[in-house]
Amino acid sequence: MSGDGLRLGRWVIPDAELEERFDTAGGPGGQHANRNRTAVTLRLEVESCSLPPEVRDTLVEKLGATVEVAASESRSQWRNRAVARRRLTEKLQSALTEDRRRSATRPTRASKERRLKSKRARSELKKSRRRPDADRGP
Repeated sequence: MSGDGLRLGRWVIPDAELEERFDTAGGPGGQHANRNRTAVTLRLEVESCSLPPEVRDTLVEKLGATVEVAASESRSQWRNRAVARRRLTEKLQSALTEDRRRSATRPTRASKERRLKSKRARSELKKSRRRPDADRGP
């Protein structure tokens, strides 16, 4: 762990603003997993962090006022801390990336024909399941 904070693009979130909680990890591992606090939960209060206001507003809108990630895959607390920091960084980074606008497209002729062909086949299948006298109306 570097100790200089969490790097988020050109901004840095100081370690003092991150809340780390350690717990015993569930699952296999025997006595080591039952007695050592290797699982890590990393939490960031977005509303009160030192990021610029427009960045904070975007994060709160997409992720909420508090962002929390957990890691318990490794038997090492140090590795779990690194994984949790990476996950938090990825989560924040993905919330800050703008979604690309979808450009409207029209279905091709072949795709329309495929759709209609499958609808006709489905209709024929259902017709073949009917009783022979069901074709005649009242």
